[in-house]
Amino acid sequence: MKNKIFMYLFFFAVLFIIFQYMNEKSIFENQEKQISTLTQQKKEADSLNILKEDQILELTYFNLINNDKAMTYLENLGLEAENVQNSIRDQIYDMNVAQNGNPLVPVEGMDGAMRINKIRFLNHRWIIADFSDGNYWGEVLIEYFFGENNELSLRTIEGVLYPN
Repeated sequence: MKNKIFMYLFFFAVLFIIFQYMNEKSIFENQEKQISTLTQQKKEADSLNILKEDQILELTYFNLINNDKAMTYLENLGLEAENVQNSIRDQIYDMNVAQNGNPLVPVEGMDGAMRINKIRFLNHRWIIADFSDGNYWGEVLIEYFFGENNELSLRTIEGVLYPN
């Protein structure tokens, strides 16, 4: 009787050990799978961040604030690039209230007055702007220049109206 109890305890212990081994093995494999998935996701996220940084650098290449030579030119005139951008932007947007639309837009509106919607400073001399009358859209290249006494002059170089 004593031998049977030890035999049953031995079998029970073996079954328990096998159960524990299988359970721990599946947990370990699941954790390894999660780790490899997270590692792959981290690599992909890093790759996306590198691509985004490259795109940001590409998009900011033609930009007054990121152009050292353009900023030096303005500083030699005694102007700050940020203040120049803000004052010119305000002046261009203030021209939108004219009855026939913004005078910097080289085309007349067909469904109303053409107004400048968005402005991007390319450097210390040129601006590209988006304009619309609500139905028709286009872009315009504007030259700005500071004359004597830092008087600002704006001149339209060229514009394009997109087909509707």
